[in-house]
Amino acid sequence: PLLAQAPVVGSSDPESLFTSKDPKLHANKQVVLHIMRDLLEANHWSDAPKWIAPEYVQHNPNIPSGLEPVMKFFGSRKPTPIPDRKSWRTPVVSVTATGDLVTVAFVREYDDPRKPGAKYTTTWFDMWRIRDGKAVEHWDPATIAPPAPAR
Repeated sequence: PLLAQAPVVGSSDPESLFTSKDPKLHANKQVVLHIMRDLLEANHWSDAPKWIAPEYVQHNPNIPSGLEPVMKFFGSRKPTPIPDRKSWRTPVVSVTATGDLVTVAFVREYDDPRKPGAKYTTTWFDMWRIRDGKAVEHWDPATIAPPAPAR
């Protein structure tokens, strides 16, 4: 029989993962902390120019490159208070930094197509290239969804 997976679990203190003893890696992780927490968690997209460069290159096939298109794509979401260090909605598993790259892995939950009503977890990632204190490039595993069936 098929064995059940071990569920993917996030950190109880995600902000603690955005630190490093290396000053450059710490600075890069802090940029990504603000992108994850202030922008993606709390929707404070008016602050995006503090953390994302105008020439931002986007490798997600659903979002155009550039700061302005990214702000337009996410900007209609209603801002909420910036969460404290332990109240994030996004369950962060790990934050890895090397050179100018910072990768955040986090839990994604989906409906289990084999068991109606059941869920399963897997891991998603976002990776950014940081230059001069701002994100200049982004990757994730996003794909283009097929069009909805005609009705």
